Amino acid sequence: MSNFFQSQSILAHPFRPFFLLTGVYGVITVIAWMSFLFGGLSLPLGWSPVHWHSHEMLFGLIPLAIAGFLLTAVCNWTGAAPLHGKALLALITIWIAGRAAMWTASWWPVGIVAAVDLLFMPVMAIYMTRVLLQHGNKRNLPIAAILLLLSLANVMMHIGFITSDPQWLRRGELMALGLITLMMIVIGGRIFPLFTINWLRNQGIQIECVKSFAALDRAALIATLLLIATDFFIGTPWLTGVMALIAGALNALRLIGWSGWCTAREPLLWILHLGYGWIVVALLLKSAAAFNLAAPTAWQHALGVGAMGTLILGVMTRVALGHTGRTLTLPRFAIAIYVAITLAALARVLAALQLLDYRVGLLVAATGWSLAFATFTLIYWPILTRPRADGRPG
Repeated sequence: MSNFFQSQSILAHPFRPFFLLTGVYGVITVIAWMSFLFGGLSLPLGWSPVHWHSHEMLFGLIPLAIAGFLLTAVCNWTGAAPLHGKALLALITIWIAGRAAMWTASWWPVGIVAAVDLLFMPVMAIYMTRVLLQHGNKRNLPIAAILLLLSLANVMMHIGFITSDPQWLRRGELMALGLITLMMIVIGGRIFPLFTINWLRNQGIQIECVKSFAALDRAALIATLLLIATDFFIGTPWLTGVMALIAGALNALRLIGWSGWCTAREPLLWILHLGYGWIVVALLLKSAAAFNLAAPTAWQHALGVGAMGTLILGVMTRVALGHTGRTLTLPRFAIAIYVAITLAALARVLAALQLLDYRVGLLVAATGWSLAFATFTLIYWPILTRPRADGRPG
């Protein structure tokens, strides 16, 4: 099996298998969820379908995309050789084992299911920490710490399942949503304005329109951290609402400063600005929900389908091109990926806000999401499984 993958170049760099698995699993999980809701599908999950769906999105799908990006980025940060070959295959196997455990949870003792499912992110965090320390890169250690905290959120969900306590399940979900938001804000703030500046410079356009302010970046980060802490440890609705409003406003100011409208001719860039915009929408909806001005779940769907879905696809479509030695030009027909995920996000949020029929909204959202991830998989399969276009290793 390892020789087969290596012959296809898929084990040459972490982004290759993890991005492909993200595309495939993004389709599988949503089709399964819709089959639960409308098709009467029965699987030995053990968990309630609602919590299983939430868990597999937060701790099954999202970590795949995180692994593909971070294990690639850590090479750029440190100059270290990428995880590859049998070691990379071992990490993939750990993830697959976790998914198998969660899809057949009722067949096994709950402790075994939890142990197998919980293994992936700590192993990834330990590997990242070792590489960062070996190369003296302490600046990025907080990102490895976020992975460990995400693992703690997963522990909470398993405790909730084992004890049949919905509060533990809810706390795990909230903590995971907050931490993933934090990671998107940190990484987005680093790379989105930089990508925009580089593109504008290559186009011969003045780069002064892109503005980043260190004080604003710190304020947005601190406000998001305080929101996570307030939401998790205090839980007072009005305080959560105020913090979400502040975090949303500060992140909106960041986004405006990056001048995403200047990239309207480049889909690989405007999709990143659009994805970050969904973070702002989610934070503002969270604030509105705290004051009973919006449906309580609308912000979660703006964050999950809108921000996470859009940014996962936006980053994967760009990184896969750049790191396989190809020009940063969106492949033919790939714009459909962005159209489909945007349609999915709009439909899901409108359904949550009761501005669209619930059943219609879910079907449109699921169809758009599935088409986006399936189209990514089909178009990028040859890119991710073949050697680099420039002949270099990786």
